Amino acid sequence: MKILCIGRNYAEHIAELNNETPDEPVIFTKPETALLQRGMPFFYPDFSTDIHHEIELVLRVSKNGKNIDPKFAHTYFDAIGLGIDFTARDLQSKAKSKGLPWDLAKGFDGSAPLSPTFKPVSDFADLANINFRLEVNGEVKQQGNSGMMLHNFAAQIAYISRFITLKMGDLIFTGTPSGVGPVKIGDQLTGYLEDEKLLELSVK
Repeated sequence: MKILCIGRNYAEHIAELNNETPDEPVIFTKPETALLQRGMPFFYPDFSTDIHHEIELVLRVSKNGKNIDPKFAHTYFDAIGLGIDFTARDLQSKAKSKGLPWDLAKGFDGSAPLSPTFKPVSDFADLANINFRLEVNGEVKQQGNSGMMLHNFAAQIAYISRFITLKMGDLIFTGTPSGVGPVKIGDQLTGYLEDEKLLELSVK
């Protein structure tokens, strides 16, 4: 199982981090050990002092595919859930300043909390109009809509599959909207897909 992630996919998030807007999707990966499931708490690591939350829609790949045509991309995922791309912003900034990869800032253990349930694609009337949000201690910090993506689901799947074969069970984190920020020990994070609570975890 692979965790494939799309970076810089919401214009306002790109602006808040002062990044350049890419011409093509930015792809990075997380190892399977990054997964945090079944509502397990997130334990703040000792190698960072600046962990940021990034709520994302997550696609569950339902069949194998390579060089997928965008018009058929919708047949390659069967459900949508929520995930958090925890990012050690201090490690990432240090690596970026030196032109080095930032795998450790994104792929550390527990950096990919995943909702315990996914919603079938058939539950959504319009895949280009899916609302989601993250609350931290009951306060809305991030709000997004799939229609705000620079690269939609089909474009992501088509692009990734040019380089990396998708397999059943793979997860695609589709990018985060603006509002990212630090978490601290004691925080309670709650993710909503439309108005349904799908993801909840505490920071310890």
